[in-house]
Amino acid sequence: MRQIIALGGGFSMEPENTLLDTYILKQSRKDNPKICFIPPASGDSEDYIQRFYRFFQKQNCRPSHLSLFRPPKRDLESFILEKDIIYVGGGNTKNLLALWKDWGLAPF
Repeated sequence: MRQIIALGGGFSMEPENTLLDTYILKQSRKDNPKICFIPPASGDSEDYIQRFYRFFQKQNCRPSHLSLFRPPKRDLESFILEKDIIYVGGGNTKNLLALWKDWGLAPF
């Protein structure tokens, strides 16, 4: 079953309250889910990316991130589809959608 969990805040807004992030991990129903952070709405903020890794590297999961400003050399669709959880960061939604469209990831 696929699902979308939309929320405001999360690991970057409330680092002392990890309930939302723990909930998201549990929704995958996997023992060691692959979670990928997509941060281009924040301009691939290095601080934002590091906060993601600081939390999720301590959890029972396999964290990664996808930069659309510096994308991996391989096929992006395959990269995304092998993940159990896609964690999209907040920021400038217009920039995010423009980059997604440019890289063929936009659902429109």
